[in-house]
Amino acid sequence: MPRHDVRERPFIVIWEATQACPLACRHCRASARPRRDGRELTTDEATALMAQVAAFGQPAPLFVITGGDPFQRPDLAELVRRGAALGLPVSVSPSGTPTLTRAALAGLRDAGARAISLSVDAATAAAHDGFRGVPGVWQLTHRAWRDARDLGLKVQINTTVTRDTVHDLPQIAAQVHQRGALLWSVFFLVPTGRGRDVRGLDAAETEDVLNVLYDLGETVPVKTTEAHHFRRVCLQRDALAGRGEDHLTALGLGAMYRDLRARLEERGLVGRPGRVRRAPLRVSAGNGFVFVSHRGDVHPSGFLPVPAGDVRQRSLVDIYRDSPLFTGLRDPGRLRGRCGACEFRFLCGGSRARAYAVTGDLWAEDPSCGYQPGSGPRPEALADT
Repeated sequence: MPRHDVRERPFIVIWEATQACPLACRHCRASARPRRDGRELTTDEATALMAQVAAFGQPAPLFVITGGDPFQRPDLAELVRRGAALGLPVSVSPSGTPTLTRAALAGLRDAGARAISLSVDAATAAAHDGFRGVPGVWQLTHRAWRDARDLGLKVQINTTVTRDTVHDLPQIAAQVHQRGALLWSVFFLVPTGRGRDVRGLDAAETEDVLNVLYDLGETVPVKTTEAHHFRRVCLQRDALAGRGEDHLTALGLGAMYRDLRARLEERGLVGRPGRVRRAPLRVSAGNGFVFVSHRGDVHPSGFLPVPAGDVRQRSLVDIYRDSPLFTGLRDPGRLRGRCGACEFRFLCGGSRARAYAVTGDLWAEDPSCGYQPGSGPRPEALADT
C-alpha cells in the first residue's frame, strides 16, 4: 500500500507534455503525430499544473513528463527545472529518437530530473524497430540507457507485451539484469489508439506470463502495468510456496509458462533468490494514479480516455479528490461481472482501461483475467491478507 491515503493524494501524476513524436509505434495509445498541437499547455500553464501537483502536499506525488516525445518541446529542461524547484520528484519518458543524446540527458540531470524511462519492446534491433515503426530506434535507446546510467540518472525500462513479442521476454530480462535498471515495467496491451490493431495475449497466456514475472522477481525488480491481477498472483504464489505446494499444478499453468520459465532458467535468472522481491503497489486508474493530457484534460489513466475535468478550469487537486469519475473508480462496490464477485476486488479491481476499451463499460470485468472467483487455493485465507 502507498504510505498515504490515495483518496487525498495520488502516488504518481503523468503529464503528456506533447503528442508530437517522429516514431510510428504500433501500439501508441496517443496515436502520436509529427507536429505539436497548438493547444498544448504553454510553459507557464505547465508550471501552474506542477504547482497544483505540489499542492497535494508532502510527500509530493511522482511527476512524470511523457509524450509523444517530450524532447519535441524546446522548453523541456526548463519545465524539469521548474518542477524540481517546486519540490517535485521529476522523471522524463523520452522516445528513442535522434534528440535522445548524451548532452540532452545531461541537461535533464542538471535541471533536476531524477530518472528516465526507456522502451525496449523486443530483444533484437530488427524486431524492436519494426514495432516502433522507424529504423535505428533500438540502437538509440540502448545508447541512451548506457549514457543515462553513466550520467547518474536512474533508468526504468518499459516493455509492452504482445502476441508477437512475448517470447522475447527472457532475452529482455537478461538485458535488464546485465545492464541494470531501477525497475522493469511490463505493460500488458490495452486496445486503445493504435493498439487496437495489435494482437494481445488471452487470459490464460496472461496468467502464464504473470507467474513467470513472479519467478523473475528473485533477480530483477519487476512490476506490471495494466495487469493489476499480478497482486493476486503474488499472494497465491507466496501462499503456495509457504505450504510447499507445486504452483504449476495448483494454478493450472500452461505451455507458455513452461517455455518462458525454462528459458529464464537457461539464463540463470530464476531458481536462485538474490534479492528481496518487489511487492506490487496497490495503485490503479484514479486510485493513486492520474494522467493529464497535453491539452490539460484530466484522465484516470493514459489508457482510459474518459475526462474528469480540465486543469485550465479547475484545480487538479479538486478533480482528483472530488470528481464522480475518480471517486467512482475508488469504489470496488461498482465493479461488475467476475471482478465484482472476486474476493480480490479490493486488492486488484482489474484494468478499468481494458474493460472500457473492450466493452465500453468502465465497471465490467477485465477480459485479460481468467480467474474464477473462489476457485484458487484457499481463497478465503488469501483474501484476508
